[in-house]
Amino acid sequence: MSEEILINITPMESRVAVVENGVLQEVHVERTQRRGIVGNIYKGRVVRVLPGMQAAFVDIGLERAAFIHAAEISSREGSAVENIAALVHEGQGLVVQVTKDPIGSKGARLTTHLSIPSRYLVYMPRTRHVGISLKIEDEAERERLKRVVADCVASEGIEHEGGFILRTAAEGAGADEILADIRYLRRLWDQIAGQMQTASAPTVIYEDLSLALRTLRDLVSPRIEKIRIDSRETFQKVSHFVAELMPEIADRLEHYPGERPIFDLYGVEDEVQRALERKVMLKSGGYLIIDPAEAMTTIDVNTGAFVGHRTLEETIFKTNLEAATAIARQLRLRNLGGIIIIDFIDMEDEEHQRQVLRTLEKQLERDHAKTNIIGITVLGLVQMTRKRTRESLEQVLCEPCNCCQGRGKLKTAETICYEIFREILREARAYQAEGYLVLANQKVVDRLLDEESGNVADLEAFIGRPIKFQVEGTYSQEQYDVVLL
Repeated sequence: MSEEILINITPMESRVAVVENGVLQEVHVERTQRRGIVGNIYKGRVVRVLPGMQAAFVDIGLERAAFIHAAEISSREGSAVENIAALVHEGQGLVVQVTKDPIGSKGARLTTHLSIPSRYLVYMPRTRHVGISLKIEDEAERERLKRVVADCVASEGIEHEGGFILRTAAEGAGADEILADIRYLRRLWDQIAGQMQTASAPTVIYEDLSLALRTLRDLVSPRIEKIRIDSRETFQKVSHFVAELMPEIADRLEHYPGERPIFDLYGVEDEVQRALERKVMLKSGGYLIIDPAEAMTTIDVNTGAFVGHRTLEETIFKTNLEAATAIARQLRLRNLGGIIIIDFIDMEDEEHQRQVLRTLEKQLERDHAKTNIIGITVLGLVQMTRKRTRESLEQVLCEPCNCCQGRGKLKTAETICYEIFREILREARAYQAEGYLVLANQKVVDRLLDEESGNVADLEAFIGRPIKFQVEGTYSQEQYDVVLL
């Protein structure tokens, strides 16, 4: 399988695309003026303690106060969660790390269980635990890595405590590579620890890497054949970063100097536009309907134009199999997180159900975000979760429609006409006026003067006052005003 990473850099934003066999699988966007803050470490100040929620709000210098639960405030390992009032108080300084970006109306989520990632390791300065990524399944390799870390720590003669998690990228890594990571993380932690002592609240102590460098640290695997960057300045920064921490991938870096935009060359721009649409077409003729909402995302599978060649059950099975693969890709591409409910087409054959679930699980194995398939409900719906740390693609690129306020629907012109009639009746009962002027959208005024003209005449006769109409070009279909003359 051919995999490439494309990095597009402009002064305003950075974008990263992960392409497998010519098909876009993931896209990440970071705006220069609105960078994500997951992984950043702050010295904050507790502004409010909520005993009823076992939580507190912390000012870390953002527009909205961030949220921390009592379970995320460091105490002794393995101990029960203490009462929040015993852990923090208003006005207290607190060193915290962001685990979730602010999303919608919700502030950032915080923890005091600090962790600092590198290429092969995640350093946890406040524990003594050594863990290994669950994606490294070979037991002999897991044992080898534990021994390597223990030997490296012993050889350094490190006195102060700290734990490590070996990342998936550590599989097959040698002792020298892991030792280099440990030294890098120790130096970085010493710098952070020094700033923690002197910094005033609220202030940022440590910022995570830029999107381009974060991509190399977190997304590059042995499967990645090329990393193409269209900015020479960024290419030089990346090359320096790679030479220091990831020399084994240096030969995969490539500067793209072409005049044609790199995302156009690979068809990424078109795929990004399609990823914002509600309907996703399947090759067979079936389709998905994806509806992200506040509480959860729902995905509906339909056969559409696909009629199959054998039985109805076989047609449904083939559509669901194709849909399972497409859904796994869309979750990554759109960066959808939280609770996800999938309504596959009903299957009577239990073996077909199992195969569709296995296909979905298999495709989700390539997802960098943590996923968990709960199972099938009594209604035949597949329940799953996907860890959400950053905004979805739609939340980054879009905003709620001013006309429909994000509902996705507009009241019909007919409905607005009848609202206007009721408003005129209310005004006529409350005030004495010589007449009424209705300011409204072109489509609404056209209907008032055409299909509703008889109703307008009846209303004028009933209130004994004339009604005039004026088109307001800036008004949406749902906007109108009734002015007394």
